[in-house]
Amino acid sequence: MRPLGKPFRGEPRARIAAREVAAFVGARGEDFVFVENVTTGINAVLRSLELKPGDEIVLTDIGYGAVTIAANFVARRAGATVRTVALTDTVPDRKATIEAFAAALTPRTRLAIVDHVTSSTALILPVEEIVARCRATGVPVLVDGAHVPGAIALDVPAIGADWYAANLHKWAWTPRSLGFLWVDPKSQFELHPTVISWGLGQGLGAEFDLLGTRDPSAALAAPAALAYMKEWGVERVFAHNHALAWSAARLLTERWGTQLWMREEDIGTMATVPLPAGVGSTRDDGMRFRAALLDEDGIEVAVHPFRGRQHARISAQVYNETADYERLARAVLARVGQPA
Repeated sequence: MRPLGKPFRGEPRARIAAREVAAFVGARGEDFVFVENVTTGINAVLRSLELKPGDEIVLTDIGYGAVTIAANFVARRAGATVRTVALTDTVPDRKATIEAFAAALTPRTRLAIVDHVTSSTALILPVEEIVARCRATGVPVLVDGAHVPGAIALDVPAIGADWYAANLHKWAWTPRSLGFLWVDPKSQFELHPTVISWGLGQGLGAEFDLLGTRDPSAALAAPAALAYMKEWGVERVFAHNHALAWSAARLLTERWGTQLWMREEDIGTMATVPLPAGVGSTRDDGMRFRAALLDEDGIEVAVHPFRGRQHARISAQVYNETADYERLARAVLARVGQPA
């Protein structure tokens, strides 16, 4: 027990954990802070921008909805504009995707937001090339890497972005809710958390670590989670999950009579697969179908419209097996009235 009146000694445990997790993604601890999730980290960046009327934020039509909402909120308050890059028809063509993003940049662009792995399509975007095109025109870049750590190999600084926000609780085996925000040293002085507290003005780590009464359990457990993954073999985990996701995608399209529109190298540990006809065409149709699969069949899978039809976004983790996707195939066929 610490004697009364004696200050704490040594480095805070959260900072030690941050340094260990930062190393897992190729970063330094002093450029890395824990946040509750990607949305929290991205909001910190957006709310730290000093936008003026006429300024622009560029993002894509396949980005995460909550990020789009936050960007529009910040832009509206400043009299700025959000420009949306239409990537629905370009992905997974890497060259077309890069050119479409670059074409959306203007002299008024103050921030570009790009997904590393998109939530809706599950595709790995050519993020390094997009970042390079943005930086060549002087546009700062914020990368949404929600589905990356623990899913595919990641060296955050090598991407070249100004900020990189990601989740750890999705694929890196940590408890919920835990994510991180990496900040290029050149951009740290102007960044602040959305909650201003005791750490203000004391550096990136202090500002994000000292946010008052916040349960640090997930952050403190993160090094142990990554150590456990290393016991299994990180590259083995990546390879196993990728192979299972791709084989499951092929299995489902064969059973459902649909076609894959991506290549194996375009995905990591998830795949967005066209569903058979009969699921409806709207977002609400997809949500009802998803709820029915969960409530009545005990299957959790994301369902949403893309390119004019409903898709299922499947995921593969070490506890999954082919039988899980066989069960999904049968449940979907039964619901649309086709023989299993």
